[in-house]
Amino acid sequence: MKARSRRMRLMRTVSARAWAVAATIAGTLLGPGAHTVFAVQKDAPLSMRCAEFAGAVLPPELIALPTAGAQIESASMVGATAPGNQQGGEYCRITGRIKALKATTPDIRFDLNLPRRWNGRALQIGGGGYNGVVVSGTGVMPFSPDRAPLAQGYATFGDDSGHVGDSSLAVFGLVDEAVTNFGYAHLKKTHDAALALIARAYGRPPQRMYFGGGSTGGREGYTVIQRFPDDYDGVIANSPALNFSGVRLIGVKLGQAEYATPGGYVPPLLLEQVYQRTLGVCDRLDGAADGIVSDVSACREHEAEIIESLRCAGRMPSHEQCLSEPQLATLMVLRDGLSLPYKLAWDVAGYRGYNVFQGTHLTGSLGLGHQAERLVVPRFYANGYLFAQGDGYVRYFVARDAEFDSLRFDPQRPGKYRAQLIALSETIGAMNTDLARYIARGGKLITLQGLADEVISPNQTIAYHQALVDRYGVDEVNRFMRLYMVPGFQHGSGAFIPSVDLLGALDNWVTRGASPETLIATDIAAATNGRSRPLCRYPLFPRYMGKGNVNLASSFVCSEP
Repeated sequence: MKARSRRMRLMRTVSARAWAVAATIAGTLLGPGAHTVFAVQKDAPLSMRCAEFAGAVLPPELIALPTAGAQIESASMVGATAPGNQQGGEYCRITGRIKALKATTPDIRFDLNLPRRWNGRALQIGGGGYNGVVVSGTGVMPFSPDRAPLAQGYATFGDDSGHVGDSSLAVFGLVDEAVTNFGYAHLKKTHDAALALIARAYGRPPQRMYFGGGSTGGREGYTVIQRFPDDYDGVIANSPALNFSGVRLIGVKLGQAEYATPGGYVPPLLLEQVYQRTLGVCDRLDGAADGIVSDVSACREHEAEIIESLRCAGRMPSHEQCLSEPQLATLMVLRDGLSLPYKLAWDVAGYRGYNVFQGTHLTGSLGLGHQAERLVVPRFYANGYLFAQGDGYVRYFVARDAEFDSLRFDPQRPGKYRAQLIALSETIGAMNTDLARYIARGGKLITLQGLADEVISPNQTIAYHQALVDRYGVDEVNRFMRLYMVPGFQHGSGAFIPSVDLLGALDNWVTRGASPETLIATDIAAATNGRSRPLCRYPLFPRYMGKGNVNLASSFVCSEP
């Protein structure tokens, strides 16, 4: 009873704060002529209210972090039958900019969608890579596969994190305020601006505020829990780039192994050989020959024999048959991870390794490089996603020199760049395990990640979960968090690509107290579309029961490793 009373007091405090914001907006949200723009009746239809937003200005006081205010650039209703509207209903689309303190810092561009039939909830959606593109919030999301959140009645919003460019560009790392925005500040600034607009449009703030994202968006999900716990009731944070500096630094080490070490480049045909050899040994360990390595722990016991079978061992190295010692050393960089002789923020001393020999396919567009020569500016497909992203990080964020050669940078002995690395890991990383306030106010967290992820190490995500268990105990972690590690799933691709309603699961947990357990996911991979598997809570994995249709989740049971 005491815990429940404390939670109710916290909820009332948050609700009162949101209502205070809503009550303030009518007198502070001003148009270009510096006069109050909202003279519309409280019960006026959304279509009338929507038009009033165009050209409005939000003063800096409505945003908790320092800004120069926000400018609404457009506001118009999108009809239910309008071309391109696949949401099944009418909504108000608002676009705007949150102004930076310095003229040399890019604005934070954001989109907000207000459905005519509102369910009283709001969803902030995270970005990907280095962001740079506004998240529209109108589409179907991986965590609500059948209908877009907007079509379900959610007010949705997202932003570009405070710079313009595709997700591979790290040039904005030269601008201090832009780096802070990318690291965490854009999340709070956009949240506060959107909350003000939502409250004014509907006459009340959202009853529930959620966040959902994957990869960089997953890191952003953990970031809002750690930095702004009072703002969110629930978070979906998939494949999270928690240790952002760590994953960028291991990318640099990987590039050095491939391009600065003679013979270290591993061509796609050999990477395919590694994958097929792993499947040959480990596919059936879960009881089913289904192209998925589900029992990763059992597969790891066979790792030494897999490696030896791939080693040239006196044979002439072949692009198709075996790996030379330098090529194996390249794969070991990924497998072993990165250890640092110094500590990054939150006592982080490296980055966990990948499941290289447990069913991870490294030949895709986000895998290792497809070109034996390093480009002057590495590209994803040519030189590998991890190296290309790490190269940009070292150039623009760490060295702050576009001409810097990342192949000459030693993450373990960074010299004069050490202090910058540590500072960046605090600004951008999300490795803080102090979630006490979020837990105390009843916040919930769901994370889904592939065990075959080739971009974000699944073992890094598991390690963070274990750190939470070490800090709070398994029972307390189970009260607020669910972790689903998916066999065969990579970074958006793989032998099994799960489609599952995580948003529905989160909302039921938050609003009804129905904690999610085993979920059922449908495979949307092109070759195996439609089959299903149970999503088992970590550390369980799906094991075939030995009978029944291998394409049905009902033929599997969640099993201990």
